[in-house]
Amino acid sequence: MKAEDMTPVAKGGKLPGAGWTIPPNFVRAVLKGHSSLGLAFAAAIYIVCLTGTIAVFARELQRWENPAAPRLARVSPEAVQRAYSTAALRAGPGLEHVYITLPAPDLPRLMVTTDARGGERDWIADGEGQLIESRSIWTEFLTRLHINLHLPRTWGVFLVGMTGVALLSSLISGLLAHPRIFRDAFHLRIGGSRRLQEADLHNRIGVWALPFHLTVSLTGAFLGLTTLIVGVLGLAVFQGDVGKVYALFQPPRPAQDERRAPPIDLRPMFAEVAARNPQGRIDYVFLEHPTEMGGAALFNVTDGSTRLSQTDAYAFDRSARLYHAKRARENNLGERVLASLGTLHFGWFGGGAIKIGYGLLGLGLSYLAAGGVSIWLARRRDKGRPTSGWERIWTAVVWGQPLALAASAAATLVVPAPVIALVVWGVISLAALSCAAWLPSSQIGRMSRTGTAALLILTAILHITLRGGRDPAAWTVDGVLFALGVLMLSSLRRRRKSNPAPIQVVPD
Repeated sequence: MKAEDMTPVAKGGKLPGAGWTIPPNFVRAVLKGHSSLGLAFAAAIYIVCLTGTIAVFARELQRWENPAAPRLARVSPEAVQRAYSTAALRAGPGLEHVYITLPAPDLPRLMVTTDARGGERDWIADGEGQLIESRSIWTEFLTRLHINLHLPRTWGVFLVGMTGVALLSSLISGLLAHPRIFRDAFHLRIGGSRRLQEADLHNRIGVWALPFHLTVSLTGAFLGLTTLIVGVLGLAVFQGDVGKVYALFQPPRPAQDERRAPPIDLRPMFAEVAARNPQGRIDYVFLEHPTEMGGAALFNVTDGSTRLSQTDAYAFDRSARLYHAKRARENNLGERVLASLGTLHFGWFGGGAIKIGYGLLGLGLSYLAAGGVSIWLARRRDKGRPTSGWERIWTAVVWGQPLALAASAAATLVVPAPVIALVVWGVISLAALSCAAWLPSSQIGRMSRTGTAALLILTAILHITLRGGRDPAAWTVDGVLFALGVLMLSSLRRRRKSNPAPIQVVPD
């Protein structure tokens, strides 16, 4: 082991502000655990972090995929009623739920999703409630990849929740394994050994953005493991009755009555909510069994405050009888914490500046996840125990994912079908991994980055050509895609110039 590697590990160290030294053996053990945990969940953590970073801009991506859809600042209850009733009719038999998203500043759309026996269907409506088919295919693919990795929902969400636990544990063990990490927070060795440079950058990013890293990993773990947490609470407190746990923070469900009925009339409910909360903004309506006598509707209303938990809830039965009302400002501490988890995790507060900040910090977290394994591989190589096979595989994972995501986005512009996004992403991911069988890691990385850059530029051009539209959000996304592609190509060109191919000596 080199001297510069031994500093924090073999010598132990003092905690910031503490007067005692952490035993070296403890530091070594924690560092070993940090490495093992990171390696075990490396690919899952990287994919979840990368897709989560992009998903911060899900609403902008929805607008990008539907640039010609009508933009609405507000909508009348009559238009909402017409839109959702038509969607319910088109959804076919077995309609279970309807989700209505009302216009908001960052998503000026009236959107309706139906969940029926034949699956989910998405619609966008104009100001009169007339429907057009939504084509948010790639956004839906991306968010599901982040939330459940496209596995069966229960298992996928659980695995992503465990990934959040692993990430949180890696962050904490990383702090304990590097006792001087806060003292060296601005010590960055640039220009020397590349491995040491990357190790410094890994540790510095970990410290600089530590509050963000802890927040998204902790909230992600809670969101992913909600089912497990509720199950444990049910066993511990209510003799296994998880329904009583959900009843603590969800409106009570109406009595079940499966007799057929016309779609629930939402208009008197809009009037009741407006009378009770004239300063609020209705941003979401959830309907349960809307074409049955036992149907009900839940209105979520943003109360206009700056609190993280700012959503009031009003639940009505079919006859427009209000049977549940909960104001955010009346929530207890536990309810406020629960209501803030999603807002904190996804950056749903503070407007565009927070979104951009979450995007940049998310990129840093993705780099942190990728860099940890790269540093471990480089350290083994420097010690004379290289694992070239794993180096090639990890390069294929790190650079293959941006390539696969870009390819799936371009493909869905040409063939707008949900299965296309998943198939293209899967095929490209497997192709990148298969390259690890015979290509060196440097070539895999260079090919993947070149392909990603080309696909980003191609996606922007395809979108302008095939979708067009007048939405400024779509223009912005196209501009960002094009600029990222050009920057990547430029970076590859500069790197090639700074690392020219060795001169071959040809014998006379």
